[in-house]
Amino acid sequence: MGKSGKGKNVKGECQRDISITYNFRDEIPRIVDTIVALHDQDDRFCHISPEPAPSRALVMEIIRRAMRIIYPGYFSETCMDEVNMRYYLGQEVIEFFQLLSEQITTAIRHDCVRFDLVCTNCEERGQRAALQFLKDIPNLQAVLAKDIIAAHEGDPASKYFDEIIFSYPGLFAITVYRMAHHLLEQGVPLVPRIMTEYAHTVTGIDIHPGVHIGESFFIDHGTGVVIGETTTIGNRVRIYQGVTLGALSLSKDEVERLRNKKRHPTIEDDVIIYSNATILGGKTVIGARSVIGGNVWLTESVPPDTTVFLKKPELVITEKTR
Repeated sequence: MGKSGKGKNVKGECQRDISITYNFRDEIPRIVDTIVALHDQDDRFCHISPEPAPSRALVMEIIRRAMRIIYPGYFSETCMDEVNMRYYLGQEVIEFFQLLSEQITTAIRHDCVRFDLVCTNCEERGQRAALQFLKDIPNLQAVLAKDIIAAHEGDPASKYFDEIIFSYPGLFAITVYRMAHHLLEQGVPLVPRIMTEYAHTVTGIDIHPGVHIGESFFIDHGTGVVIGETTTIGNRVRIYQGVTLGALSLSKDEVERLRNKKRHPTIEDDVIIYSNATILGGKTVIGARSVIGGNVWLTESVPPDTTVFLKKPELVITEKTR
């Protein structure tokens, strides 16, 4: 009797819970109708179109696949040796080409439809851009090899190159930037920015794909680094965590006026910028071989072979009273 009574009580509770759930669910169609009715108002953003927008998830997959091609054997899902390397890379490259060309095509078509542009043969452009990216991978590998060597030479904590490739967030951010910059230079919309913002999310390093960066670039630690769109960086430059290469604060009208103008600094060859330094402005040039100390704030140019640092603050040490 006790067990039977208890069972009936549980059943009754379940029926009550189901009834409450249905009551709540009954409100959902009205909520959906409201969202649909308001979707095209000016104060809301949506993408309602028969043409899909680029997929952030697929762009992330493109990055993962590109890493396996650019650094063969490091990020592979299977062991790679001399016997299976050609087969493995062949399969990777074919799948990568298909995925990249589709996302580039989608991005181009997205702009055409959204901004009512003249047809530019988006599918052909997408395949041509993806193929050109693949053709340039050997050049990309050569440049990234110099970045890896710069990291090893600039960081005494690095034991060997594999450690840098596998684990350094700076190298990952630079690799994604160099891929995205290549696509941006080919006129690919939206995809390059999605790529670098994904790297930003993963590493805390924000490099706009429009930046121009020379060879042997090293970001040590990296968290909090920001490099704005029109920044130019020379060869053999080293920067540390928290560095900002940014633009001066602008009013709304100035933003529109300077949208396609140089707003960020120029860093010449062999410059070192230590942690939390901030360098702002499109007219600001840091001359070759200069050293910018930590926490420095600069909005004016510095000549070559200059060291800029803050005076050591005075430390005040007092004994605690018991």
